[in-house]
Amino acid sequence: MSTFAAVALFTGVVIYAVLGGADYGAGFWDLTAGGARRGRRPRHLVDESLAPVWEANHVWLIFCLVMLWTAFPVAFAAIMTTLYVPLGLAALGIVVRGAGFAFRKVMVRTDQQRVTGAAFAVSSVLVPFFLGTVAGGIASGRVPQSGNGDPVAGWLNPTSVLGGVLAVLACAYTAAVFLTAEARRRADPELETWFRRRSLATAAAVGVVALAGIAVLHADSPTLFEGLLTRGLVPVVVSGVCGLSALVLLRRGAPRLLQALAVVAVAAIVAGWGVAQYPDLLGTHTTIAAAAAPAPTLWALVIVAAAALVIVVPSMALLFVLSQRGRLDSSH
Repeated sequence: MSTFAAVALFTGVVIYAVLGGADYGAGFWDLTAGGARRGRRPRHLVDESLAPVWEANHVWLIFCLVMLWTAFPVAFAAIMTTLYVPLGLAALGIVVRGAGFAFRKVMVRTDQQRVTGAAFAVSSVLVPFFLGTVAGGIASGRVPQSGNGDPVAGWLNPTSVLGGVLAVLACAYTAAVFLTAEARRRADPELETWFRRRSLATAAAVGVVALAGIAVLHADSPTLFEGLLTRGLVPVVVSGVCGLSALVLLRRGAPRLLQALAVVAVAAIVAGWGVAQYPDLLGTHTTIAAAAAPAPTLWALVIVAAAALVIVVPSMALLFVLSQRGRLDSSH
């Protein structure tokens, strides 16, 4: 039962990495779109694409926190008492990002729009970075089972910084592919070219950082490195194949196919991390079984989580379908 709860938890992590990642990545392109005149059209596409769904993506973050807190309270306490700095900064960034995105639509003065727009865009980069450092701190075994680990070295270390940078780049890549497909769906060749070029550039950056990360993991996190080369190798290969396929098909591929390939590329690399770490939950310190709550709690949680998923997944699927078909008014 503890393994089933861990799978449910990590499924939520993967979904949030994909949907929230595309959300944050769109903010990355908002930040780097250029001045008010040059960046107006890319930012307008970002607004149109995000407005109907950006709040819904955080449902999965809440799901992950509740699952971790309830199913694995020992691990939850250890993570929160060790990595409270990046987690607190990420939470602050989520609040600032949401406020910036909401208020820049109603601001009238240009200077106010710039401030709120900058808050949205900068936070869109910082939040995935801090969440990536948290993942790196956990995966590299820097969260002790008893908690209260080093609040600085726990997330400011080579593996965590690598995780943060890769998280930002992966979000930017996913968003660029999604927005390329969205521009094609809207028959806007100029914006399609704009985002396609950035998809290629971001994919190249991901490849360079990933290659450099091999040496980083080998030196700083040998256990994780070994797991990625054994148990996690298949998901890593799947991620690379799907990512390259999306790039090859960027010019002529169907929008839905491009989006599906980007989703699988990101989902597979996150899944590879989970598979490589199994059966440990806190790097090399605590196994899933040792950190799990009592069996009655796990049974109740699984039943409630299953019922919630039956309601939430179809609802969110309908939301995305309506958004893709232009049936939602992004101004509300």
